[in-house]
Amino acid sequence: MIFSIRDREMMARALVMAAKGQFTSAPNPAVGCVISLDGNIVGEGYTKPAGGNHAEIEALNMVNDPIGCSVYVTLEPCSHQGRTAPCVDALIAAGVARVVIACEDPNPEVCGQGIQLLKEAGIDVECGLLEDQARALNRGFIKRHEHGLPWVLVKMAASIDGRTAMASGQSQWVTTPASRQDVQKLRAKNCAIITGIGTQLMDDPSLTVRITSEQLGVEDELQQPLRVVVDSQLQMQSSARMLTQLGNTLIATLDGKSQREKSAALVAAGAEVVFLPAHGEYVDLYALLKELAERQCNSVMVEAGAGLAGGFIAEGLLDELVCYWAPKLFGSDARPMFNLPINTIDAHLALSIQDIRQIGEDLRITMYPDKDY
Repeated sequence: MIFSIRDREMMARALVMAAKGQFTSAPNPAVGCVISLDGNIVGEGYTKPAGGNHAEIEALNMVNDPIGCSVYVTLEPCSHQGRTAPCVDALIAAGVARVVIACEDPNPEVCGQGIQLLKEAGIDVECGLLEDQARALNRGFIKRHEHGLPWVLVKMAASIDGRTAMASGQSQWVTTPASRQDVQKLRAKNCAIITGIGTQLMDDPSLTVRITSEQLGVEDELQQPLRVVVDSQLQMQSSARMLTQLGNTLIATLDGKSQREKSAALVAAGAEVVFLPAHGEYVDLYALLKELAERQCNSVMVEAGAGLAGGFIAEGLLDELVCYWAPKLFGSDARPMFNLPINTIDAHLALSIQDIRQIGEDLRITMYPDKDY
């Protein structure tokens, strides 16, 4: 299908609008919409937090007379009744002439139905414009609906010789304040932050988003991601700092008599405890991700030590690795980034570098595992 330069400009603007919702739209996808008439933008919008208007409604609300307009939207308009009415119905009722869609919605309640309803109403529908960019913006939402799992980002901070903490466990601070502020942006984009009991006992972290809407240039209020602690033996104490923070804490543990007995105190302190199957001696991480997907988590961020971070990688669950490298040397006795059972060069995990940039004095490298991982 051939799209004009003006079509591309309009969809590019719709993608810019969609990006405005990437911190606040979950569990809905971040969608942008632009409405044009005679080549001029007359309305635009993006999906508001759950329960609020979708992008198409936000854009339509700006248009005095939408009859005959062209609509550019980054994801197929919804055709089902959820917390809001179907966007397809609104577009049809508005009398728009043409709808250009970047990519289909993988949600089985929509998938292709929105497009079909628009066509049946006599609206010209075209799909696939800047599809790769649109899918990248909603990779977590798409993965959750296509595979039943959230997008998994593992974040690590290390010295330039690949060490995350001293032998004693001391790790504050490996990187600079600029990198730590950048991590807050990553947290704000994710539905859940996962850590292990080792990190929780050593650092007693809050695992909260400590960046404001204003700092991110976002109009809507940020929500705290779900805090998840992987704690197979349920060693976490009810005095843990994260239990006093805004937002919710989920503790994933094994289903045993000891864990059942200990869980009451944690629940009383405000935590939720979920009992999951074992993988060897530890919580099955695949089962944990399935649980989080069922809770409508599109994307999760792992901030943990070498054992848990290595576990996600070893079990083939990694989608994205973000490493902050500090220009420091910690030495051979310091702790490594990952515990991974790799014994030969041929058994290595190949990564594809997506982005390299300097953050303060540190380097941030974003990588994806090779496709056959």
